[in-house]
Amino acid sequence: MKSEGVNKIMKRDFRNKAIAIVEPPRIEEEIRKRAYELFEARRREEGHELEDWLRAEQEITGHRSGDVAA
Repeated sequence: MKSEGVNKIMKRDFRNKAIAIVEPPRIEEEIRKRAYELFEARRREEGHELEDWLRAEQEITGHRSGDVAA
């Protein structure tokens, strides 16, 4: 009986890890799309790629690149 509870926890942990592995590419795609929108809003003026990416990342994830959670 006790081992059944352990198996359920292990499965739940495995699923959470799978979700964590799948999630970042989806977020990255959202950031990429938003950065492109910013580029287009600037009338496709080149030379602001990093600025657009960082702003999009901040908007999508809610934090600035390089910030460390306390």
